[in-house]
Amino acid sequence: MIVFIESNFVLELALLQEEHRSCDSILSLAESLTIDLAIPAFSLFEPYEVWRRRTRERAELHGRLNREMSQLARTEPYAKTVEDLADPASILLRSGNEDKRRLDLTIGRILDCAEMIPLQGKTLRDAIHFQGSLDLSPQDSVVYASVMAHLSAASPGPKCFLNRDRKDFSIPDIREELGRNDCQLIARFAGGLSYINSLQA
Repeated sequence: MIVFIESNFVLELALLQEEHRSCDSILSLAESLTIDLAIPAFSLFEPYEVWRRRTRERAELHGRLNREMSQLARTEPYAKTVEDLADPASILLRSGNEDKRRLDLTIGRILDCAEMIPLQGKTLRDAIHFQGSLDLSPQDSVVYASVMAHLSAASPGPKCFLNRDRKDFSIPDIREELGRNDCQLIARFAGGLSYINSLQA
């Protein structure tokens, strides 16, 4: 069975978000060779852009908080409160380093057990076409074109494409095209894990 994942899977697992346990179970199945995991090459780089943006935003917020707290500390009734808040505010900076460490480890695990779908010229041409014909964002169009390129050469058998955000790919034409290639679109990682387990039973 082939299970397609993309950048949301990587972020869910690396940032320990709501469904990270389901993602970890799916990744463990791939590590034990129970399923075949495939990920577009693009989806291994996009999470770093998300991390970089969030880290920059947190650093900016930390700077603003420090400036405001410095002003409040000059007012006697607030001085002790500001002192108590100083350490929690620093978590904004520490979290960026921790997120990067987990992101590196997560991508390392994925690279050890998943097939990376290369980004080729035809894939990019198809992605540009999908932006217009399916109204996909540039990022989503590259992911979808990569999945379709892999499906075109895949052997018969069950497959699924896992995604966190239902709105990203839940378009009737996409569902139909994936279905013609024996591939289910599943919008929650927990649902994807249940589907995988049902086929392994």
